[in-house]
Amino acid sequence: MMMNMKKNIILFAFLFVGVLTGYCQQSAYLFVYFTGNRMSEEAVRMAVSLDGYNYKALNGNQPVLDSRVISSTGGVRDPHILRCEDGKTFYMVVTDMVSGNGWSSNRAMILLKSKDLVHWTSNIVNIQKKYPNQEDLKRVWAPQTIYDREAGKYMVYWSMQHGNGPDIIYYAYADKDFTDIEGEPKPLFLPENKKSCIDGDIIYKDGLYHLFYKTEGNGNGIKKATTSSLTSGQWTESDDYKQQTKDPVEGSGIFPLVGSDKYILMYDVYTKGKYQFTESSDLEHFKVIDHAISMDFHPRHGTVMPITPKELKRLFKVYGKPEGF
Repeated sequence: MMMNMKKNIILFAFLFVGVLTGYCQQSAYLFVYFTGNRMSEEAVRMAVSLDGYNYKALNGNQPVLDSRVISSTGGVRDPHILRCEDGKTFYMVVTDMVSGNGWSSNRAMILLKSKDLVHWTSNIVNIQKKYPNQEDLKRVWAPQTIYDREAGKYMVYWSMQHGNGPDIIYYAYADKDFTDIEGEPKPLFLPENKKSCIDGDIIYKDGLYHLFYKTEGNGNGIKKATTSSLTSGQWTESDDYKQQTKDPVEGSGIFPLVGSDKYILMYDVYTKGKYQFTESSDLEHFKVIDHAISMDFHPRHGTVMPITPKELKRLFKVYGKPEGF
């Protein structure tokens, strides 16, 4: 009995150290983004950083995926990337859209999967074609993915507008191969005031899911809501806006700084052609850190994910090491 206990303790320690080592190895950052409203700019691009503050574009700031190949419209926007629970699989979701066709022109999103951050498989999910009673669907915007701990599945969530109604954040679970979504989309979040909300971004911290979203058509800003259960419908909304500017913003993205208690909330100050970075330790109070940020590119809506030195080296091998990195 004692021998079995020792074996179990050793096994637990081995697994714990393995997980901890994998986490500590995430010492770099990958930024996925698009750059603008021209068709040539509506494509997935990548940049990297060693500290989460200073970024260099990969591939000469040229697309790493051909939008014409992976989309139905010829353009993609709002890329979101996620490392899966296994630590070695990556999911990316993007809006299937060309803005030149109009802001209410798209009906689809794209699910992408990779084992190495370089080679991706992709599948288009057209909501209007896939589900009945979607004749008045106007747009499908800014999909993202998160692991739902209760369901043990990956949730895809995005905003949709039907007719003259508000933009609502919906969700559905991805299938096991991340090639499609299962079941009909259900509402995930709509503010108590029933006004439009878009660009949802969720992060899990201290037993709560923190949803950052843009108040669309009801002032211009980023607010936050929290819940302990993603599909419960029970959200606690914060009254204050989280952006630290009076200019219109959209496309918020939040990520942790490895090895610290700090988080960075970034967003697109789209009328000024710039990105703003803010920092927080509690996800409530944010301070501007633009003075500490450098980028050799101009991103629009995107996300940042910690990566390992091995993954960074692989990206350099394919796309080249940026000058000055």
